[in-house]
Amino acid sequence: MGVKGTSFMEDTRGADTIPLKMVFYLVITGAVIFLMAFSWNSLSPIYSGTQDSKQIDSARVELMAIQNGYARDLSDQNGPDGSTCTIELSLPHVSYIAFGVDPDTDMNGNLSDTYWALENNTIICQYENGARDRYLIENDNTILFRKGTFDNTTGKWVLNNDPDQNRSSGIVLEGPIEGNFDLELVLDDKKYTLSHF
Repeated sequence: MGVKGTSFMEDTRGADTIPLKMVFYLVITGAVIFLMAFSWNSLSPIYSGTQDSKQIDSARVELMAIQNGYARDLSDQNGPDGSTCTIELSLPHVSYIAFGVDPDTDMNGNLSDTYWALENNTIICQYENGARDRYLIENDNTILFRKGTFDNTTGKWVLNNDPDQNRSSGIVLEGPIEGNFDLELVLDDKKYTLSHF
């Protein structure tokens, strides 16, 4: 039998600490999620760069493979085709890729404000974020890259004799880059690796 008029004391000491603990745990969880998202954004370009390096390494192997092959003599319109290779590239975050030439020696992103410097046996890959990779194509002989032009009269690819010095040496593909790119070994006083694009 209880006594009338007395109230039982309630223990409310822990009531205000539950929301504080919950807020603390939510803040910690939010910080962990933020750090994971930040890490992924930092690692994503590294992963993409690794994939790009694999593609460019494959391109180097293809280019090395044709260097000791047959070179089509450009003076013989009826001669057989030279050794060819096809390079498959998917480089969505690349500003440009250059074969045998540095088209941006001052590294300001503008490919037309300076003379292109010859970089024989080299592939240069410039990313949209400004980072740059240089790949050496190991070969005993100098690999000279030239842009090709399709000659409708002969149905063959010939050297692009553009009077603009920047366009006559090396091969430059501006990004985003996607597709298959054919190159052929040709002879015109010297051996050239000629683009078919």
